Amino acid sequence: MAQAPRRKKRRKHCAFCVDLSRVIDYKNVDMLADYLDDRGRIRKARQTGTCRKHQNRLSHSIKRAREMALLPYEV
Repeated sequence: MAQAPRRKKRRKHCAFCVDLSRVIDYKNVDMLADYLDDRGRIRKARQTGTCRKHQNRLSHSIKRAREMALLPYEV
């Protein structure tokens, strides 16, 4: 049997590098919730497509929002 040709995966681009108007802030709970999975854990950068710099800032903001009880810890 012949194998199907392999497709290259399209590289995800960081939403924060592309759109400079998006700001990472611990008070913006709706935006931070997009980067949490259904159990309340922070999604990995390879899942979301964020670069290392913005993933670091994102995780710090999520942790800060958890400390201030704006976001839940793991469910």
